[in-house]
Amino acid sequence: MDWTERRTRFRALIEGGKCVHPGSVYDAMSARIAEDLGFEVGMFAGSTASLAVLGAPDHIVLTLTEFAGQAYRICRAGNLALVVDADHGYGNALNVMRTVQELETAGVCAASIEDTDLPQPFGSVGTPRMLSIEESVGKMKAAIEGRQDPKFVIAGRTSACTISNVDDCIARVKAYEAAGVDMIFLAGVKSHDDIEAVATEVNIPMIIGGGPAADLDRYAELGVRIALQGHKPIMAAVRAVYDTLKALRDGTPHGDIEYFANADMMKQVTRGGDYDRWMREYLND
Repeated sequence: MDWTERRTRFRALIEGGKCVHPGSVYDAMSARIAEDLGFEVGMFAGSTASLAVLGAPDHIVLTLTEFAGQAYRICRAGNLALVVDADHGYGNALNVMRTVQELETAGVCAASIEDTDLPQPFGSVGTPRMLSIEESVGKMKAAIEGRQDPKFVIAGRTSACTISNVDDCIARVKAYEAAGVDMIFLAGVKSHDDIEAVATEVNIPMIIGGGPAADLDRYAELGVRIALQGHKPIMAAVRAVYDTLKALRDGTPHGDIEYFANADMMKQVTRGGDYDRWMREYLND
């Protein structure tokens, strides 16, 4: 498939002057729904990937192959520009290169690589640790080296504002920008003051994950182009499936279940009209 148009569109977005909320997606149908609703960008996180693929919490037990495979299924389902959180790049700097290559091939528009020491080393459970700036810079440079399509966006992600302090965060984002990343992803930052302090030191667009509430115009002024809203869609889906199965198991007649996608919605999200046309054109005598 040709991923050029969506990557060009994504580049135009981050080089523009506005900030958008991405749609949190985790499979083909959720991506189509986000696209149909007008989301400019989809976000596929490591946490939602672990839930969707393994039914497991976000403890970095998902493999690169599983993550890239699900990203591909999302990308091929439509034309949504997809940003992914590639966690630590699934290993050291050489693994990061491989991660970028696989995600680029899968159709992703942008991938973040973070500087947290993952998966959590022995003896550190409950106490997240940062990689050194030097090792993290090596990962960012490796990500750039692994890129084949110049339109593919590399974001350097850091949780330093939460794990260490804002001064360390600034030192890191300046180092990642100097290494050549296209965006900075601030994860878990809790205060507007910290965001503003970092923004004054950064000359490239930013992504905010888990940040304080702010209107999109204010974020845009600070150079933020994507502001995450969490990952409620997959949790809502889990709740809906649980409630429906429980009702059926408890004896509710199938016909009395009222909260579900009707035939028209199912035809839309499965692109049933396209399949009907293809069957008429190619399967009729």
